[in-house]
Amino acid sequence: MALSHGWWRVGELARALELEALTAFELGFLDGGARRREPLESSWNVRFEDVEPVRGFSWRKEAPGFAGWYYSTTLREHVGYESWLERDRLVLLDRDPQVIGIASQPFWLHWRDRSGARRHAPDYFVRLADGRARVVDVRAEDDMDEATREAFAATADACNAVGWEFEWVGRPEPVFMANIRWLARYRRVRCGRPVWIADRLREVFREPNRMWEGAGLVGDRLQVLPVLFHLLWSGVLATDLVTGVMETDSLVWTEAGG
Repeated sequence: MALSHGWWRVGELARALELEALTAFELGFLDGGARRREPLESSWNVRFEDVEPVRGFSWRKEAPGFAGWYYSTTLREHVGYESWLERDRLVLLDRDPQVIGIASQPFWLHWRDRSGARRHAPDYFVRLADGRARVVDVRAEDDMDEATREAFAATADACNAVGWEFEWVGRPEPVFMANIRWLARYRRVRCGRPVWIADRLREVFREPNRMWEGAGLVGDRLQVLPVLFHLLWSGVLATDLVTGVMETDSLVWTEAGG
């Protein structure tokens, strides 16, 4: 009975902490061009994957970082980024089949701490196919300072209170990211055509074969390789993207269900 009572106390404490977090944070965001600022408890269910960025990107040459627009084939529109690391994360999100929505700089998270009023704009809000929401902040470990760690911790607390996931990501593994950047050049649907080449590639690579050799079995490699790279991007075909940079003799195979 004592154990059961102890678990009840833990549950009550958890609910109290969640309620405190709901009232401690506010979200500032754009709604049809109009600025809104509301408590977290009444605004968490806004479709933040559809909102506009709450602040603009700096295009000045002397500005820190490197701003730009990435065309997402998932969204069929451009998404903003403010650094190469953010751009790399967009590429990875674009390739993730579970991701169906992405918004850059979706809201200002407002709260107060011992130093006074604070605010933080996460890098991305991500919607997954099963309805889950994920807030993503991108920062390399060696670029983290105390203020950033505090902002990320506060963001994690706010996300936890409303059932969102929070993810802090740094630099991706360099070889893997180099391969993904290459495949991203062929992410557009048009690169997977003509369809007969895609069908033939799936057949040829039912058994693992070297990239150059298998492409030659299908036809003119200048026509076949872009389709092959598109199928690797989309996950229909697979190869080792981690232990080395892709080469002509890299083994390629058809993924299960591909």
